[in-house]
Amino acid sequence: MSSSNTVGIVAGWGEYPISVAKALREQGHRVVIAAIRDHASPDIGKVADATQWVGVCKLGRMQRFFEKQRVQHVCLSGKLFKENILFHGWGWIQHLPDLECIRTMFPLLYSRRANTTDDSLLGAVVNSFARRGMKTIPGTDYAPQLLAEEGVLTRRRPNIRLQADIDFGWNMAKEMGRLDIGQSVTIRDRSVLAVEAIEGTDACIARTAILCPRGGFSLVKVAKPQQDMRFDLPTIGPRTVETMRRAGGKAIAIEAGKTILLDREKTIAAAEQAGIVIISIASKPI
Repeated sequence: MSSSNTVGIVAGWGEYPISVAKALREQGHRVVIAAIRDHASPDIGKVADATQWVGVCKLGRMQRFFEKQRVQHVCLSGKLFKENILFHGWGWIQHLPDLECIRTMFPLLYSRRANTTDDSLLGAVVNSFARRGMKTIPGTDYAPQLLAEEGVLTRRRPNIRLQADIDFGWNMAKEMGRLDIGQSVTIRDRSVLAVEAIEGTDACIARTAILCPRGGFSLVKVAKPQQDMRFDLPTIGPRTVETMRRAGGKAIAIEAGKTILLDREKTIAAAEQAGIVIISIASKPI
């Protein structure tokens, strides 16, 4: 098979890398996966033609593996636990970064003029692959069916109070995204309960349960105004619904066409059973 039909996936945590790999294989592509240790699913190799497990800071090793497999197009998919990588123990150094990782990340992590937002770090990774002749492609280009369509996805619709919270939270979430802080906020009675930052959406929801034990809140999760579709797309799935159920949340609002909906049937069924609304809203100006 020609190199143009070989696609590399850098696989982090979650079901998204597996979903992209399955879509690629269905389309006749050869799938090569660099699976990140302590992140990627143990089953990731079942959906790949070639797999190599690599440390999270072994950027050069990933690239050499892809070059050997004649990869020209790369998808970055799945979550990385940034807080564990940067702020636990000795930080990224304890992961023994290789030379390419040091070359790519050192200017960001130790420059007084740079920052370590997701856009900055992942943009640097994209540029590193480009220097090796590999173009980063959004996984949703190969699996557009994973993007949520516009509309109320559950039978239950938001009532007046929930809709008011969603409308209020939309602008808040968009502004947090513009600042590259996070993609999600939780709202109750048009008050911001919690803002997602480095901890991720599930931890944001769990924190909301402590702050609002009455429940009845809404989660608003949107793309950044400057969203790069190649990485860090907002994502929900069965785990999001289960976390909301345990926390007492009643509505999940996402952005249509820019949010990944994993395991759609299972996610919506779980929401129906829990009495949680899922609404997918078309992009609108803030």
